[in-house]
Amino acid sequence: MATPFIAGVAVAATALAGRYGIQAWQAFKARPPRPKIKKFYDGGFQPTMTKREAALILGIRQSVAAEKVKEAHRKVMVANHPDAGGSHFLASKINEAKDVMLGKTKNSGSAF
Repeated sequence: MATPFIAGVAVAATALAGRYGIQAWQAFKARPPRPKIKKFYDGGFQPTMTKREAALILGIRQSVAAEKVKEAHRKVMVANHPDAGGSHFLASKINEAKDVMLGKTKNSGSAF
């Protein structure tokens, strides 16, 4: 008499566990994917800009041609130009990054 009752409870518990497992799996699959690579540079600026930091600011590799540096500078500058509501500080850092990547800097640092 007790054996069928225990078997019924076990089947019901297994069915509920399976249902919640399927719901959890569907919720896991439906969540938005997280980006694997960070798009933006986290952290402040160094006192003297390095080539690595300049490349991170412009969003390019450290060893690219001058044309790519100028293209990346233009793209970043359009988004952050002071005349379009951008910051003067960021504009100076972007210009400094371009100068560092093109080898035109005397390590004088930013005006800010």
